[in-house]
Amino acid sequence: MSLPFSAARFDVAVMALVIFFVPDPAKGVAEMVRVVSPGGMVAAYVWDFLGGGSPQDAMRQEMRIMGVTTPSPPSVHASKTQTLVELWNGAGLVDVNTREFNVQRTFEDFDDYWQTSLLGPGVGATIASMAPGDAEQLKTRVRARLPADSSGHITCAARANAIKGRQPN
Repeated sequence: MSLPFSAARFDVAVMALVIFFVPDPAKGVAEMVRVVSPGGMVAAYVWDFLGGGSPQDAMRQEMRIMGVTTPSPPSVHASKTQTLVELWNGAGLVDVNTREFNVQRTFEDFDDYWQTSLLGPGVGATIASMAPGDAEQLKTRVRARLPADSSGHITCAARANAIKGRQPN
């Protein structure tokens, strides 16, 4: 929200998988713009959280089915392409372009997926607060949703929305 750098110091500023955690995304983008020199680029990418593109989406879907409130980042709306465009345009950037990226992440096995997912903000704390039987039921349901391949690997699809714009000269 207040980058510790002088104005126009950098040629590029990138916010990777962060903007939906920023309490005031417009202020965060404005700070990026402030530290980028004229003609420089400001870019970000974020999981398509509201469009089901988060790598933890299978877990979140099962939590919802079980009636467990799934925590969302404070600025989850900033994961939408249209919101990103509004933020970039609102910050005075030009030549604004967006792109969607579809990716896959492969985990060694289900336990690797589960332990990695527990590190995610909100999800891990929510599961830790569940009754042990409910947490085990969730784990069983997620395991069924994410079948392993013949090597035991779990592969999850995810989608990110990306945006870039240029600081006017």
